[in-house]
Amino acid sequence: MTSMHAAVLYAGLFGLLMLLLKLNVGRVRVSEKIEFGDGNNEPMQLAIRVQGNAVEDVPVVLLGLLGLGALSAPALLIHGLGGSFLLGRILHATGLGASAGTSFGRGVGTLITLLVMLVTAGACVWFAVT
Repeated sequence: MTSMHAAVLYAGLFGLLMLLLKLNVGRVRVSEKIEFGDGNNEPMQLAIRVQGNAVEDVPVVLLGLLGLGALSAPALLIHGLGGSFLLGRILHATGLGASAGTSFGRGVGTLITLLVMLVTAGACVWFAVT
């Protein structure tokens, strides 16, 4: 698998994750009978926040992974970053989706997300200038 194939694989996987998060918002909206906004309803607020958090983080890392693929960075690096990020986002979504408070999934998912963002950004700079 080339580095670009690896990067595009994660574009597809994160597209599916984003679709699942969007469907979850719709599911909660229907079950809680909320047509617009969050209805001051905690399950709705959590579902919206889980999706919103992914919307904030996924594009940045995904753009980095695609950039690394375009620069022919090692596919193993892209898989390591993409797989770790996917795990982090799933942990975060399940942790935050269960409770607005602190949780193992939310904490570890956030930590993994931040580390992957940092390493992806650093790798992009490295491969761009070398």
